[in-house]
Amino acid sequence: MRTHQNRSVVAALDTVRNLGILAHVDAGKTTVTERILYTTGTTHKRGEVHDGTTITDFDSQERDRGITIFAAAVSCTWAGHRINLIDTPGHVDFADEVERSLRVLDGAIAVFDAVAGVEPQSESVWHQADRHAVPRIAFVNKLDRAGADLDSAVASIRERLHTVPLVVQLPIGAEDAFRGVVDLVRMRALVWADGADTYEEGEVPDGLREEAARRRRLLEEAVAELHPAALEEFCVRSELSARTLAGALRDLTRTGEGVVVLCGSAYRNRGVEPLLEAVVAYLPSPLDVPPVRGMLDGAEQERAADPEGPFAALAFKVNATATGRLTYLRVYSGTIGKGETVLDASTRRGERVGRILRVQADRHVDVDAAVAGDIVAVIGPKAVRPGATLCAPGAPLVLEPPTVADPVVSVAVEAKRSTDTERLMAALVRLAEEDPSLVVRTDPETGQTVLSGMGELHLEVAAEKIRRDHGLDVGIGRPQVAHREALVRGVSGLVYRHVKQDGGAGQFAHVVIDVEPLEATGGDGGEGAAGFAFRSAVVGGRVPQEYVRAVEAGCRDALAEGPLGGHPVTGVRVTLTDGATHPKDSSEMAFRTAGRFALREALRAGTTVLLEPVVEVTVTVPGDAVGGVLGDLAARRGRVSGSTTRGGAAVVTATVPLAELFGYATRLRSRTQGRGTFTTRATGYAPAPAVTATGTG
Repeated sequence: MRTHQNRSVVAALDTVRNLGILAHVDAGKTTVTERILYTTGTTHKRGEVHDGTTITDFDSQERDRGITIFAAAVSCTWAGHRINLIDTPGHVDFADEVERSLRVLDGAIAVFDAVAGVEPQSESVWHQADRHAVPRIAFVNKLDRAGADLDSAVASIRERLHTVPLVVQLPIGAEDAFRGVVDLVRMRALVWADGADTYEEGEVPDGLREEAARRRRLLEEAVAELHPAALEEFCVRSELSARTLAGALRDLTRTGEGVVVLCGSAYRNRGVEPLLEAVVAYLPSPLDVPPVRGMLDGAEQERAADPEGPFAALAFKVNATATGRLTYLRVYSGTIGKGETVLDASTRRGERVGRILRVQADRHVDVDAAVAGDIVAVIGPKAVRPGATLCAPGAPLVLEPPTVADPVVSVAVEAKRSTDTERLMAALVRLAEEDPSLVVRTDPETGQTVLSGMGELHLEVAAEKIRRDHGLDVGIGRPQVAHREALVRGVSGLVYRHVKQDGGAGQFAHVVIDVEPLEATGGDGGEGAAGFAFRSAVVGGRVPQEYVRAVEAGCRDALAEGPLGGHPVTGVRVTLTDGATHPKDSSEMAFRTAGRFALREALRAGTTVLLEPVVEVTVTVPGDAVGGVLGDLAARRGRVSGSTTRGGAAVVTATVPLAELFGYATRLRSRTQGRGTFTTRATGYAPAPAVTATGTG
């Protein structure tokens, strides 16, 4: 009987879809999420962003600002499948929320505006999904808007995202007259009557039959080029059956070789049901993704999505609520029941799971257990941080946590009343626990409490959260950007001897290093992705391997503070070329110290430059305001990279130092009488004007 139950549980995993909604701000992803909940019967009233009645944007700041700030998890069912859905933020300041969500998802829906196509932040979240190898389908939204064009949006997907779009629908009607789609896989028309919640299926309209046949042929040819089995059938029959085409689309989606593109208007509830059908048909279940990998006693281990395996889950979000401290988990293996004790593998601390909740944004339903493939929240763990692994005490495992980006903007924070200082620190610590991209520190020179984050809006939201949730009146200083220092001219053959003898065991380490600039290769994990590379060219065993590792650790220590202003240093390649040891006094500590001081001397002897964070700004303004906007961007040290016309408005793209954009929203509204908007996308660092440190070496 138990074996039969086990098989039933495993089979049920095939009907689970863990997916996220990804998009640029204002592309309509929260509306897509709300319509999915309405269409699946999870809610009985359509939530509207502009009315502040959405389920997923439940926080008061989200409703006030009309944007998604915090990733929200919801569950619904469709066609016998359970869909665990995470609505992610679209603003660049909250990219870390997207990163933590993508780490635990099996698939995603990427939403694009039919007028704007691929926008800066949609490009960023797409590349985030690429790094996590998350399969995606695309939904071109807002086809009922003036200027909407499916083909232009698809062209931007192909050109900017460097993927193969596989368009499976043809719109019926355009702009205000948009009323349905032709399903090119089944060659059927799906039409929504005004006010209808579901579509009526029928024959392809006479006026679209020729165009539908042409597009079906293009789809078949594109699929046949990518899929061997489809190519074989296409060569024999000169066409593909609906079954073969659907199977090939599923395979190509899950391997990432192509992306299925659907279209519609979520606001008017047109296209949502076919989107759900595509989620079920094309996106993977927990059984379809590779086993999760983690570390156990220094060796890599795999855990398959097996409810009977050892329990392993990743905590990807922590949220303090009135009902308790919620820890959101993606369960990868095993089963957990309420009342059980699990191990926090990061701290080796036991944590008791008091309650397990199926989450509906800010609403919760108690369940008795969670199994592999589930996304749930638990109440009970008191010290678990986002990124921690919870596992069975008898089978410890550490899963790779989501990466946390370095903060780029800082503000000084202080309580208006001195009696609230301790309460403010407690509130800041709680904020940093919930959001790892927020960093709290004390400035050693001024003694001020400094809060650092991913942008001006990020810090505004954090400050407002302190005011609303903790009832504290706080003062916020002027934003300051986080600088970096980069090496542009190195030194060769720098010798450093660390000798210390003060009675008893001494310390001895002798190192010779070459230091040169490192050209970063990007953020894909390759050499230079972290701005530092180290290698040893020592021959003859003159420096043992354990001491080589210590030298590298010392060099990493030295990178924390550069010679210009104590900022972190990037763009450094260090080669250990020679060294010497002492039979009694050499140790890992001595060589780590030698590595640290050697690199510090090398940085002072070389040439470094100050770097400042820069962003790509996309400004959309009326045509008559372009001149003023261009002049303002130039005054902010911006470099214009492009200008186009879209839907009657001018779209200007420029690269601007982040420090120059503080207060830009107010300035832009003033210049354009409230008609201008802008978005940003982080692009990295660039040299700040005329600040260098040059040594004599």
